[in-house]
Amino acid sequence: MAVFVALGAFLMTLAGGWVAQRVTDRRHLVLGFAGGLMLGVVGLDLLPEAMEAAGTPVFGVPAALLLFVGGFLVAHLVEGLLAVRQVAHGASGERVPQVGLTAAAAMVGHSLMDGIALGAAFQVSGAMGVAVALAVISHDFADGFNTYTLTSLYGNARRKALLMLFAAALAPVVGAATTLLFTLPEELLGGYLGFFGGALLYLAAAEILPEAHHTHPARSTLLCTIGGVGFIWLVVGIAE
Repeated sequence: MAVFVALGAFLMTLAGGWVAQRVTDRRHLVLGFAGGLMLGVVGLDLLPEAMEAAGTPVFGVPAALLLFVGGFLVAHLVEGLLAVRQVAHGASGERVPQVGLTAAAAMVGHSLMDGIALGAAFQVSGAMGVAVALAVISHDFADGFNTYTLTSLYGNARRKALLMLFAAALAPVVGAATTLLFTLPEELLGGYLGFFGGALLYLAAAEILPEAHHTHPARSTLLCTIGGVGFIWLVVGIAE
């Protein structure tokens, strides 16, 4: 059942990527909306789930929050290292394509964990499986949208953006299928969600939103960002 539901996530991810491709003439609006989606996913979906699953304190701080900060710092470090490498090759001032691919790969990993979480939920009960399926299928639209946007934003060819989009779409199906072989510990899942949330927040705050508002600081861009957050809030609310 979980694998069948994951096929719906596959289609929604592709739909999100298709929408991101079709609105290239409104790039600032796309980026504003994508930033809002990423912010909403982190604050309203990933962190609450991570805290619930891996909230055991380590020196007075919940493990999920430590991993969240770690994910933010790792994303910052990776981008910095790649930027230094690009400058060394005489390409200073240009966006680093590898950063986009790394960010998209993180989205693929997140989608894989979506599928694993989906399969694990169906192992617990059908009702829980349905609730998780609703959340996964709904926000995989945002995953597809963000995967294509992140890859293309950094100057990667359209072919690479489509390849990463397809990988992100296929990942939930693969993840759900693997749960037929094992049971995922809850704390491990929570720790991953916290770490990924930190990395995603860095990309939204340091890259996507500044790019969206730099050349087009319009009210419409801000409204798109707010709309992205609101969409995720709606998805989380329906899932609950």
